[in-house]
Amino acid sequence: MARAFFIVLDSAGIGGAPDADRFGDTGADTFGHIAQACAEGRGDGHGRSGPLHVPNLLALGLGAAHRGASGSEPVGLEAYAARIGAWGHGAETSRGKDTPSGHWELAGVPVDFDWTYYPDTVPSFPADFTAALIARCGLPGILGNRHASGTTIIAELGAEHMASGEPILYTSADSVVQIAAHEESFGLERLYEVCRVARTLVPDTVGRIIARPFLGSGPDDFSRTANRKDLAVTPPSPTLLQRQSEAGGKVVSIGKIGDIFAHAGTGEEIKAAGNDGIFDTLMSVTARDQDNALVVANFVDFDTLYGHRRDVAGYAAALEAFDRDLPRFLDALRPGDLAVLTADHGCDPTWRGSDHTREQVPVLFAGPGLAPVDLGQLAFADVGATLAAHLGLAPGEHGMDRLGRGR
Repeated sequence: MARAFFIVLDSAGIGGAPDADRFGDTGADTFGHIAQACAEGRGDGHGRSGPLHVPNLLALGLGAAHRGASGSEPVGLEAYAARIGAWGHGAETSRGKDTPSGHWELAGVPVDFDWTYYPDTVPSFPADFTAALIARCGLPGILGNRHASGTTIIAELGAEHMASGEPILYTSADSVVQIAAHEESFGLERLYEVCRVARTLVPDTVGRIIARPFLGSGPDDFSRTANRKDLAVTPPSPTLLQRQSEAGGKVVSIGKIGDIFAHAGTGEEIKAAGNDGIFDTLMSVTARDQDNALVVANFVDFDTLYGHRRDVAGYAAALEAFDRDLPRFLDALRPGDLAVLTADHGCDPTWRGSDHTREQVPVLFAGPGLAPVDLGQLAFADVGATLAAHLGLAPGEHGMDRLGRGR
């Protein structure tokens, strides 16, 4: 029986979103601008230098997908032709450029409602929300209460938080409440409980409450840990993951997939720290002798460590590291397997601000016997529909099978 692998390179957009102007992101291009910066000598650092080197992703069609989305091959990568797999460029219809919207729509459930966003003011959060959170959780108060980069606000307020016991609340252009606290002085389980209470105090149109634990003794060594936890709302209708589970198939969720899908249909959830840990876990799961399985993985470092921090060199190094590992995964695929590599949105490290960018995403299918073909533009939901057909599931409400290889 078939296996399907649904792999998200978090934020690896390729520009060209038809509605980018609505988000102020016309011209944003995560992959293209990283390649350009590297070609121009502005991508050196993190142990790398020179032009971007991702031959395996390019062989799967990443450069060709970029040409389809944005009109040209990435600078410095024009000579690399797609040789394997089927490639295309996906356009999102959901109203936000956030992580849940992107993942849910890729899994067959577009988000057709407006999320609740918090204004870029001080304070950002409603007074009744913060007052209730303080009272319910027995807090001495809160810090922050504004839009901020997570690493920046922890550096600014971490010491005061440790001294006062007041957690740090902040938000962004996403529909999110982020709560940061020191794992030791405040307590990890206590932070999780504060986040659980916060989830009950906000409307269901707030996408996520995110626990952001950190360690360290001062601004010079504060660092966020791998114990992040996302409390997301449940998708409004069954996703590919739920449909696979309900049909009796196996689902394995790697990284933060369980949190993104609110643990609905996510099956066996395996946490892993960083891209390297996620890749090692993916390889371990791929080696299992199991049929009728859907494996879903999110490579979070691209977004969290490099996109939001506007770190071009770090993003480039992470892409190159993933590319070096990629042949191990492709070689491990068996007859009857189908894998897709895609992204949920952009996070252009050369763009203004520190938020996600509205972009198209690469859709790169691979598997034994899959002939090279340019699929052109796809809907995000086509990804889920294609994987569903491969797994023998009945068609969902959105998307279409673009490969015609259903069992």
